[in-house]
Amino acid sequence: MGKVDVDHSKYQNIRFDIQDESAIMTDILETIPYEYPGKDVEVEIPTTEFTSVCPWSGLPDFAEITITFVPDRHLVEMKSLKYYLTSYRNVGIYQEHATRRILEELVDLLKPKRMKVEALWNPRGGLGTRVVAEYPEK
Repeated sequence: MGKVDVDHSKYQNIRFDIQDESAIMTDILETIPYEYPGKDVEVEIPTTEFTSVCPWSGLPDFAEITITFVPDRHLVEMKSLKYYLTSYRNVGIYQEHATRRILEELVDLLKPKRMKVEALWNPRGGLGTRVVAEYPEK
């Protein structure tokens, strides 16, 4: 097979429009009361539809995110959580920062006994990433 010349310079200045983190709709999150305080349950909320954008290239990042928590007095209202997570769709944010931010904002909202956010980011360039953020810190 012969050598193929490819002009990579045409890709150097390509950027897709991305939003900054102010586009994340934290205010849309709502709670519902947990009616059994003192009786622990573990709530696990998985989603395979999370997307954000690499702030360097503007290319999409896809992740499976699982939110696991033990409520104290509040549960997260699911529709509001879906809209909140979807608001990351065009936001330029590093994978590790997105995972941590989700944890911190949900902890601020729910004040759970414990919470873990685990994100399995799809491979790009052959490298996948697993990010785990926990409250309280270990």
